[in-house]
Amino acid sequence: MKKYAVCGVSNRALNMFLKPMVTTFRDHVDLVAVLDIDPRRFEVLHNEAPETKEVATYSDKEFDKLVEETKPDVVIVAGRDSTHVDYILAALEKDIDVITEKPMVTTAADCKRVLDAEKKSKGSVTVTFNARYPAIQRRIKELILEDKVGKITSVELNWYIDTHHGASYYKRWNRMRKFSGGLSIHKTTHHLDMVQWLIDQYPEEAFCYGTRNYYGSESPLNPSKKDGRHCSTCTEKAECAYYSRWSSRSSDAAPKDDHLGTIKEMRSGSNYTDYSPDMCIFDSEIDIEDTYSATVRFKKGAFLSYTANFSSPFEGYRLAINGTKGRIETQQIDCRGTYDIPPRGIDYYPLFGAKESILVVKGEGSHGGSDPLLQEDLFLGVDPKRPYEIMAASEAGAYSVALGEALWRSSETHQPINIDALINGDV
Repeated sequence: MKKYAVCGVSNRALNMFLKPMVTTFRDHVDLVAVLDIDPRRFEVLHNEAPETKEVATYSDKEFDKLVEETKPDVVIVAGRDSTHVDYILAALEKDIDVITEKPMVTTAADCKRVLDAEKKSKGSVTVTFNARYPAIQRRIKELILEDKVGKITSVELNWYIDTHHGASYYKRWNRMRKFSGGLSIHKTTHHLDMVQWLIDQYPEEAFCYGTRNYYGSESPLNPSKKDGRHCSTCTEKAECAYYSRWSSRSSDAAPKDDHLGTIKEMRSGSNYTDYSPDMCIFDSEIDIEDTYSATVRFKKGAFLSYTANFSSPFEGYRLAINGTKGRIETQQIDCRGTYDIPPRGIDYYPLFGAKESILVVKGEGSHGGSDPLLQEDLFLGVDPKRPYEIMAASEAGAYSVALGEALWRSSETHQPINIDALINGDV
């Protein structure tokens, strides 16, 4: 039985790793240590998972002590994005395997550091890209491997993050590039890696337009230019369309989803030290984009047309993959009870022939049933019945981060960005 340590007791760490490790997978893993900058998070962990009360706890400066005392075989990195690189490198230096939440790191330069460190280490890096695991994506991967599409020529991907989910990033640390790398890294690495994995190609060059249309002090939706407001105490929330959309004067009834809780539950995060999850989405310190439109050329010749909108009326994506033998389409949209967009499975259009509609049974569990499957692969070993690779290594993590950085850099310079040059520090 392998021994595990978790660096970063985030909400994602709690629900994706820590709780399952001491319940569902307790006979297969041994959780020996947790590390975090904030002791309050250990209290929350013990309250939500009493089985962890005897697990050793360490501060963010005690990684060496953690390793010396508990001797983990695997380190799971799940804290704030900007902290990932430190613990990945520290673990690799000690020849320890690493499992890290996406994004692997927040800059292409740090990708290079991780790749170089892994070459010198007996340890390896695994990135938990759960966007590969939903039933729709897995079936599309199988269709591609069955040569239904032929040589892939282009991909169309439009991603929509609704006003509830999208605004949440601008209420928290994600809104600062120094902490998250921007949403083209923190969030869209999911989307970009999904494309890389589906078509089995890494990106070569990208050009992007990106800007901030909805959030920040210059937003046309900002009731007034004041910094430092919080949803819980704001005197102008009745004038805020984002707040009013999900709340009434007597109730904070925002919907709960796989990404975040209700407004009340989000505010409970303020119990953490120096952490506020309801900062104003119109603060002037916000320095990241909320809208992207990009074109990407991949190394085997495929093109990607990609857009992301972080303030949409609905949540989900539309995907199409074109090739020399046909086209695959799917649409996965959630309108959170406001109005209906009919669900679709997968439509396959052969280049010459009749359309086929393929229904896919969705799995149970968070993120469309993807998290339970990913957890099984992590803690029980990769499913031997699966006829293709699905776990992401450091190279995939690096290319998704570098491509995400290329998007925001291209939007600033109005120039195409070579991805390998970015990783190698030549841009």
